Amino acid sequence: MLRDEQLSILRDICQSIAFADDRQGKIGQLIADGYVMKDGDLFELTAKGITAVEEHAAALGESDATSTPSYRLI
Repeated sequence: MLRDEQLSILRDICQSIAFADDRQGKIGQLIADGYVMKDGDLFELTAKGITAVEEHAAALGESDATSTPSYRLI
């Protein structure tokens, strides 16, 4: 399962957003796991990466509409 930071990187790549050098090292693991491929100086999502982003977005949409917040006020 991908962590929030990894999903954030995938979304940034999907939207062609440049990101800081400190995140470059984390991309190596996403490449190794098959979520991202490098094309010259650019990074692109693989089919697996696109699916992960879409599933996460769908899960967020479903949980926002059907569940209660995960926090409670005391």
